[in-house]
Amino acid sequence: MDSSVHSHALTAALAAARRGLPVFPLSRAKQPAVRSPHHADWPRVPCRGECGRIGHGVYDATTDTDAIHTLFAAAPWATGYGIACGRPPHHLIGLDLDVKPGTDARGVFESLLATHGIVLPPTVVILTPGGGRHIWLTGHADHTVPNSVGRLAPGVDVRGTGGYLAGPGSRTLHGTYRLAPRSARAPAPAPRALLRLLTPPPPDPPPPPPDADHPLGGERRPDALIRFVAASHPGERNARLFWAACRAYETGHGRDVAEALIRAAMTTGLPEREATATVASAARHMPR
Repeated sequence: MDSSVHSHALTAALAAARRGLPVFPLSRAKQPAVRSPHHADWPRVPCRGECGRIGHGVYDATTDTDAIHTLFAAAPWATGYGIACGRPPHHLIGLDLDVKPGTDARGVFESLLATHGIVLPPTVVILTPGGGRHIWLTGHADHTVPNSVGRLAPGVDVRGTGGYLAGPGSRTLHGTYRLAPRSARAPAPAPRALLRLLTPPPPDPPPPPPDADHPLGGERRPDALIRFVAASHPGERNARLFWAACRAYETGHGRDVAEALIRAAMTTGLPEREATATVASAARHMPR
């Protein structure tokens, strides 16, 4: 790989960090470039860097210059950088307007804004290699915006807490991310009305199904919770996963079964990123 591409990515990442945006290196496939220190572990244990090593993707993101140099030195194949969303001071939110056959994401999004009387302020807009665009907005410390795929509107994905955006200048297999012409240089605050759309209330617990596998017994055993999630149908997958994860954390099994709950949700068709965000949301809702 041309070392100048790696050097350019590092320089761009450092510039973003100076503006208060936590960054970490990405590969050409837009995946975290530093290999996980747990890649050979089995069973997998969820770790967000508590082990003290690098290689935890978005959880490696930092604004510390020395730490950024260390991350990029560990991944000389990195050609881009990711920006962690939901982190202070900006609490960045990314709206990903995708380009898909039969879906006018930009038109649908503009219609959504008009329907709710929302005026989007001038803000950062990034052009993606596939012809889409990322709209950057700043959030608020009192609003945790979850990641979602198509929930806000068809073709509009949301990058919130636990998610990340490829920074401008990042080179990928399909091209380079670039700042749009006439784009603002800094992200603008998200309108409160839009924040309300981006932060739905926690789902209500699903009604108990009429079978013996429902984990409502006194123990709420982890294996029953996993079966409960795996039996979900479209339209109830997030709610059942959230409910099961809450029960697991209530009984002290959360960290032990989080990965299994995510995998069970994925067998029902729920994307891994969305399932991970739902379990993380359940963990945050537990009393401290």
